[in-house]
Amino acid sequence: MKKIVLKLWLFLWIAGLLVACGGGETDSADTDSSESADTSSETADSSDAEASSSDEPVVLRVGWAGSPDTLNPGTAVLTEAYTIFEVVYDSMYQLELDGTYSLELADSLDVSEDGLVYTYHIRDGITFHDGEPLTAEDVAFSYNLYASQEDFPFLPVYTEFFDTVEADDGNNLIITLTDAIPNIQSQLIYLYVLPEHIWGGLEGAAVAEFENEAMIGSGPFKMVEYAQNEFVRLEGVKDHYLQGPTIDEVVFQTFENQDALVQALRTGQVDMITEMPNTAVVSLRNEENIELVSGPPLAPSVTDIIFNQTAPENCPPDDGLCTGHPALQDRNVRLALAHATDKQQIIDVVLLGLGAPGLTLIPDSLGVFYNDSLEDYAYDSTLANQILDDAGYLDSDGDGIREMPDGSNPLNLRMNWPSDSTNAPRMAELLAGMWGEIGVGTQLQALDPDALTATCCPTFDFDVILWGWGSDPDPNFLLSVMLTDEIPTGNSETGYSNPTYDALYLQQAVELDQQARIDTIWEMQRIVHEDVVYIIPFYEQSVQAFRTDRFTGWQTDAGKIALEDPSSLLVVEPVR
Repeated sequence: MKKIVLKLWLFLWIAGLLVACGGGETDSADTDSSESADTSSETADSSDAEASSSDEPVVLRVGWAGSPDTLNPGTAVLTEAYTIFEVVYDSMYQLELDGTYSLELADSLDVSEDGLVYTYHIRDGITFHDGEPLTAEDVAFSYNLYASQEDFPFLPVYTEFFDTVEADDGNNLIITLTDAIPNIQSQLIYLYVLPEHIWGGLEGAAVAEFENEAMIGSGPFKMVEYAQNEFVRLEGVKDHYLQGPTIDEVVFQTFENQDALVQALRTGQVDMITEMPNTAVVSLRNEENIELVSGPPLAPSVTDIIFNQTAPENCPPDDGLCTGHPALQDRNVRLALAHATDKQQIIDVVLLGLGAPGLTLIPDSLGVFYNDSLEDYAYDSTLANQILDDAGYLDSDGDGIREMPDGSNPLNLRMNWPSDSTNAPRMAELLAGMWGEIGVGTQLQALDPDALTATCCPTFDFDVILWGWGSDPDPNFLLSVMLTDEIPTGNSETGYSNPTYDALYLQQAVELDQQARIDTIWEMQRIVHEDVVYIIPFYEQSVQAFRTDRFTGWQTDAGKIALEDPSSLLVVEPVR
């Protein structure tokens, strides 16, 4: 999911995420932003988180810097959207904090000997939030809808090996695959089940355009009120068929200013924050009634420096503008930029050390799938300058900026990032200085996440973007981002095309031998690393904080940190 990426990991993220913060560099409060946040919070709910009487609802307030880009699961890109989907909708599997899967909508599963037919018995008695029953027919409808919608950017990828999906009279969902695959669980966790009695009346472009404001699902929370870029208010479904929450409501409150987000936690305006500037970490560690936690995110995340390397022959004919600087199609230029990027300095300055240097789009927290044998491109500006000199990119007019080998088009690169990013503004400044030392200029500009998504893919109307992904627990989705076939879909963010890579992707997707699949995935990472498809500056830890005097029960020692996940939201309760 894109973060964001959310985009998806979707996904998750991720969206993406996936998928998935602001630009403040101090932890002082910003008066204007605080007042704006206060107004939105009053709009959402003005009651205290701890109920003063038995008649008042118990409301948990979560502060974050983003907001869902849409409530339509098919078209959502940002991590924040998938966070809401996870608690409002149900899917076939639930991803646990320890990385394992548990059945959610089904109470049992049968698999044919050839691995091609999966039969899920859907639990009896499940209802949607509007009271209508959820049956295997709704599940089949949802999966077939995701598979058929070309305007959905991410979710159709998860249905690639579905031959048929149907429901029988016994409330069973039957999925027949074209090939046996090794990762059915990760293919189904983000295919949220939608009510056919609502979505079944939509046709063609109306499906992708559906705003889904009522957001009828079957999850442990239901939609009450939503104002984009302000708040999302959800009510707990106490009689949920698996587990209902202890709290009555949860409000996700958006803060445009990161300092205001931290200040809202300090003053008790919110009870938990999902993110913060790392500059606030030290002071929050010592703050009374606040506990700060850090560790691997539930959705392994990766931050990427994206190069628009779309070749003219691959420019999408319908949506593509493909205005990327032509120099970025030259591996020599991308290689020089990699050698001119001091990742450790970025980690020390931007993350205050809370991260590790990155190598590939597959993050290190994906365990055996991560190719740790690759040797990174060392920070060496002298070597970077030599590479560009040898390739004919010279500064012929002496203005400090190199030109194309024919003397045209100076190497001035547009660098964009989402305006809700905590880390990107400082990283952009650092990169501008580093790349300036090798004669590459930069024009820095933050964009609203929705505008950046439109600029990115599949229009390719950019040079360089600083963004990130939240990863699935399986690498298949992130590997698909670099496929030639994904250039026109909006899934590819670089326009990269390599037939060898494409063939290896198809090979790993159906490889049932675990070690053979790992070997193929390692080779794919080697190819894109050598081609310098991305620069991966770091893999970041998740850093969150909550008030200890408001709610208790946060899951902080389960291997991953994701306090906004159902694993915490279903068990937290007020401090008595």
